[in-house]
Amino acid sequence: MPTAKRSGARRARTYDPGRTWTALTEQVRALAAAARELDERRLALPSGLPGWDVRLLLAHVVDQIEATPRLLAEHPPAAGAGSRAVDLSAWAVSTAGIADRLDDRTRREADRVAAEYGEGPAALASALDAAAARLAAVAAEAVRTDRLLPHHSGAMTALDMTVTRLVELVVHSDDLNRAAGLGIPLDRGALAAAVRVLADALAVKAPGAAVEVRIPPYAAIQCIEGPRHTRGTPPNVVETDPLTWLRLAAGRTDWGTALAEGAVAASGERADLTAVLPVLA
Repeated sequence: MPTAKRSGARRARTYDPGRTWTALTEQVRALAAAARELDERRLALPSGLPGWDVRLLLAHVVDQIEATPRLLAEHPPAAGAGSRAVDLSAWAVSTAGIADRLDDRTRREADRVAAEYGEGPAALASALDAAAARLAAVAAEAVRTDRLLPHHSGAMTALDMTVTRLVELVVHSDDLNRAAGLGIPLDRGALAAAVRVLADALAVKAPGAAVEVRIPPYAAIQCIEGPRHTRGTPPNVVETDPLTWLRLAAGRTDWGTALAEGAVAASGERADLTAVLPVLA
C-alpha cells in the first residue's frame, strides 16, 4: 500500500514498487482476457468518449500499456534543474490540455494496429497481448525511482509513470465495461492507486481545508479554500464509493447526476465539487 508523508502544506504519497507492478500486470491481464470476448458488433459501439468507438478506445489502451517501454527506450532527460520530476498530481491535472493530441495519436495507433495485426477483434487481442509482453520485459526498470522518463507534463520517475498507467487502465477498464459489457474486474491494488492519485490531484487543484472528501476505504483528503477544520466532525463532508469517485474525477459522470442518484453524500454549504471536477479529463 502507498504511504503518505508531509511535503509542505500537503500530503505526498509514495507507492510501493512491487505492489504497483503487481497491480499493473493484473489489470493488464484482465483487460487483455476480456478483449478476446469482443465481436465486431461490440467493437463498433460508442465508447462513451467523444468520437471514439470501442475499437479506438482499445487502440488507445494498447498505446497506454506500451508507453512505459517506449519511454524507457528514449534518452533520459538531461541532468539539471529542468530534470526535476513532475509528480502524480501535476500529471493528472495536465491531461485536460492534451485531448486533441491524444485523439490524433490514438487514431494513428489504430492504423498501426490494423497494419501490423490486421482487422477485427482477434487482431486487437493480439495487439494487447504483444503490448503486455513488451511491458513485462521492462519490469525491473519500470519501477525505479532514480530513473527519469521524458513525458508531456515533464520528466517523471519510472515508478510514477507506472502508477499513471494504473490510473489509465482502471479508468478505461470501467469505460469498456459500461460501453461493451465486458465485465473486466478491477484489481484492488490498481483501483486503490487510481482513487488515491485522483483524490490527491483534487487537493492540489483546489487547495484548502474547508471540505473533507472521503472515498472509503482508500482515501480521504481536504480541499477547497475556506475555514479550516481542526477537530470533531467536519462541517463540510463529501463521501462516495471508489467507482463513483473515478467516474467523477475522470469526467464520466457529473456532480449533479451522482448526487441525484444517491451515489454521493454531501453535507455542509461548501460541500459542492461542481466547480472543481473533473480532475482527469
